[in-house]
Amino acid sequence: MPKGLGAYFEQNPEAEIVIFAGKGGLGKTTSSSGLAYYMSQVKKKRTLLFSTDPQASLSDIFERNIYGQGEVELLPNLFVVEIDADRRVREYQQQVKQKIMDMYGLPEVPKEIDEYIDSTSAEPAMYESATYDAMAELVAKKEYDIYIFDMPPFGHGVRMVAMADILSKWVEKITDARAKVAEYDAVAATLKGEKGHEDEVMKELIDIRNKIKSFTDLITAKKRTAFFMVLIPEQMAILDTERALTMFENLGIQMSGLVVNQVYPASLLQQEGTSDYLRNRVAMQQEHLRTIAQKFGDKVQSIVPMFTREPKGFEMIKTASEYLINCQVELPSARGGVA
Repeated sequence: MPKGLGAYFEQNPEAEIVIFAGKGGLGKTTSSSGLAYYMSQVKKKRTLLFSTDPQASLSDIFERNIYGQGEVELLPNLFVVEIDADRRVREYQQQVKQKIMDMYGLPEVPKEIDEYIDSTSAEPAMYESATYDAMAELVAKKEYDIYIFDMPPFGHGVRMVAMADILSKWVEKITDARAKVAEYDAVAATLKGEKGHEDEVMKELIDIRNKIKSFTDLITAKKRTAFFMVLIPEQMAILDTERALTMFENLGIQMSGLVVNQVYPASLLQQEGTSDYLRNRVAMQQEHLRTIAQKFGDKVQSIVPMFTREPKGFEMIKTASEYLINCQVELPSARGGVA
């Protein structure tokens, strides 16, 4: 039987960042909320749960509007954040415009540049960049014992992880180019007998680079960061998980484990009165669970059952947390029977 996430964190007490990845609708928000509940209420750790999902999933599961309201304390030690990425992009664009006006002493940004900056909000990377920036900023403050991130659906999630590397390389190149410009500026100032001025653009680039590097080092540090994939016992989810494991490995990130969600009790197959529809669903899941055991059985950390009602509100989150932390469901053996 899988040992549950409780055993993982007993063996890895240095973990301070936890990221749940996977496709939408498979239970990432349930898993991340369950772990946040356990860490804050049972382990008494000051916990920040951060959703990068634009669908306001934390507001749904906690049954409270927290979207775009910053860090909200729901229970002692349990803080949640659901960022309004669109607003963050707009604020960032305004900051860029203000810096251009300050640097060049302009009363307003030239029309062509203004339109160009506004058009960047349509770029897909802007959302990931804004979200990544918010994640890095919160971690850099060091105000919490543990940070739990509920990442957006798989494609966005991988792009966000890749974003760290892409941004870092891009800023590195721009910084090098800017450094050469600064050297020429200094020589020109000396020849003119002027005092060299501090390069604000250079300062900005170095700050960005340092922040990205610090956060990238953290999310790729195996002891301090845990990555979990959430899947359900269905063929497409299994194939997606295989692809994700390969993609994360290519990014230098090793998966800490898998959480299998929405599993029907196998005992339903033996019970009288189980409908044919439900019996077929359970039989199908058992077959896919055997495939999961065969392909990545050693990576499965916990199995969370299908509940009789939606996992919403603190009572259900607590119930989900108990299954997540102390796994109570067997994983069928790849050859039949129980692993």
